Amino acid sequence: MAWFKRKEKGIQTATEDKKDVPKGLWYKSPTGKIVDTEELAKNLWVSPEDDFHVRIGSAEYFEILFDNNEFKELDPKMTSKDPLKFEDTKKYGDRLKDAMEKTKLKDAVRTAVGKSKGKDLVVACMDFAFIGGSMGAVVGEKIARGIDHAIKNKIPFVMISKSGGARMMEAAYSLMQLAKTSAKLAQLADAKVPYISLCTDPTTGGTTASYAMLGDINIGEPGALIGFAGPRVVKDTTGKDLPEGFQTSEFLLEHGFLDFISHRKELKNKINLYIDLILNQEVR
Repeated sequence: MAWFKRKEKGIQTATEDKKDVPKGLWYKSPTGKIVDTEELAKNLWVSPEDDFHVRIGSAEYFEILFDNNEFKELDPKMTSKDPLKFEDTKKYGDRLKDAMEKTKLKDAVRTAVGKSKGKDLVVACMDFAFIGGSMGAVVGEKIARGIDHAIKNKIPFVMISKSGGARMMEAAYSLMQLAKTSAKLAQLADAKVPYISLCTDPTTGGTTASYAMLGDINIGEPGALIGFAGPRVVKDTTGKDLPEGFQTSEFLLEHGFLDFISHRKELKNKINLYIDLILNQEVR
């Protein structure tokens, strides 16, 4: 029916019902490339035309690293409290409830143990979707317990960082996690258990100032933003223009802050290769 006749008869169609393509079926990368989301998922969430690495969460990384996506999650029910009764535009307790309902996660990190290329591996992976991947007491505690599990069972530990930094709603409780996780990693090193750190987009703030940069091997994903403060803050503080590509994985690799950059398709093989080299084992 012509649009003017529909209008005369009072027939209205909601905007979402007018769409021929369901929401989320296509993805547009920052360079303007359009890709089918099913194809994107099969390509490990890397845009096939421009190689852009789309942000993904713990579920996707676990599927990439663990054989047959089989793993046991550690401390899956641990949730944050609100010790300071913090409130800004919204109560912190309400933010936590909203984040849990929206993401179906308990907090901004998940830890798991499983097989990767046939050998045991402990993986802690952050989820940016949960309050910007901010690091609070639960994040620090789950990482610490994951490290304890790795030490007890002599299993290599992998940390996948994706965070805006410390969780301001927990103030000093959040900042204490920098020292806590760093101390646990020192114990891991004393136990001679390998630690691989993967920095993804974005890895910033207290995360960068602690466990993200303490790996035996520090890896970055292509084009990831990695730094302590944001580029604007650094520029305002130093009063100088920043070099092109400042705080990207490529810039950090060139200046010695990363050991290498890994494409997501090569991630599983690369991590296992370097674990074998650290342990002086035959390369698989």
